[in-house]
Amino acid sequence: MATSLNSSNSYDFVVRDGNGVKGLVDSGLSEVPERYIQPPQERINKLDSKQCDVPPIDLSKLKGPEHDKVVDEIVRAAETLGFFQVVNHGVPLELLESVKDAAHSFFSLPPEKKAVYCKGVSPSPIIKYGTSFAPDKEKVLEWKDYITALEYLKLSSKIVRDITEILISKLEVEVDDSKIEGLLCVKKVNMNYYPACPNPELTVGAGRHSDMGTITVLLQDGVGGLYVRVEEENDSGKEEWLEIPPIPGALVINVGDTLQILSNGKYKSEEHRVRTTSSQSRVSVPVFTMPTATERIGPLAEVVKKDGLAHYKEVVWQDYMNNFFGNAHAGKKSLDFAKIDSA
Repeated sequence: MATSLNSSNSYDFVVRDGNGVKGLVDSGLSEVPERYIQPPQERINKLDSKQCDVPPIDLSKLKGPEHDKVVDEIVRAAETLGFFQVVNHGVPLELLESVKDAAHSFFSLPPEKKAVYCKGVSPSPIIKYGTSFAPDKEKVLEWKDYITALEYLKLSSKIVRDITEILISKLEVEVDDSKIEGLLCVKKVNMNYYPACPNPELTVGAGRHSDMGTITVLLQDGVGGLYVRVEEENDSGKEEWLEIPPIPGALVINVGDTLQILSNGKYKSEEHRVRTTSSQSRVSVPVFTMPTATERIGPLAEVVKKDGLAHYKEVVWQDYMNNFFGNAHAGKKSLDFAKIDSA
């Protein structure tokens, strides 16, 4: 029998009581609660989007005669869409499948067992269970639950390191190992769970945002639903969004705000969002790679010298992070914290 939930008690049920969006779905609701209905301009119409048809980049070729070609593909993707997929990345496919299975297993637990790990009460400092993004800041909640841990696949660290070194080298600057370590020191994994939604056309799984860190590595399941905004203007003047289709065995790589700031805007931390579906639940597992809290982030001096001016000011990473988590998702507005006004 469906649970009757209005706007106020649905917030308590989902957020404060730790039931999450999955608890709403399991209660038998037949329509999305008002608190989850997005304004029309924020809803995702799949028919208005195209699939990204760029083939995945084969990282194994970095060790062969096609090394320079693969490097150029990585740089071109970082300069344009800011997203690309990689295969032959060194992470065993069985391990990728086990991570997705673990996510499904956790979110299938009874609510009381998941609630033990809610933010603020979790017995573990590295495991936090929550819902939406910043529910206390959002006017409309996201159709998503998640669990966060601070440890993840160690093999993903090599992918991130290799790609970061490639992108920084193509800026034609010299950065010592300690600086790169400072940019990649913190790794956090989210296991995101997007329950099947009775009205996917009214909701979003994750609202438009860019990632704040250096590089993100994302594991998708086969359901799909990740959309990336194309920055260039098109003839119609309308926003254009590309869906990043799931490719078996592939990982999605995207540039974060930190790398956009370091490169003085050369590399793009593009905004993206997630669509829900009515037919099945979706799991995604992003690994966020971020600087240490005390790291100072700003455009690299040699890049600014070549560009003629800095587009971003230097900020302490902890301050940037506090600003990011202190607001609801709002496209690329997080970058405004570091942006220098040109006026």
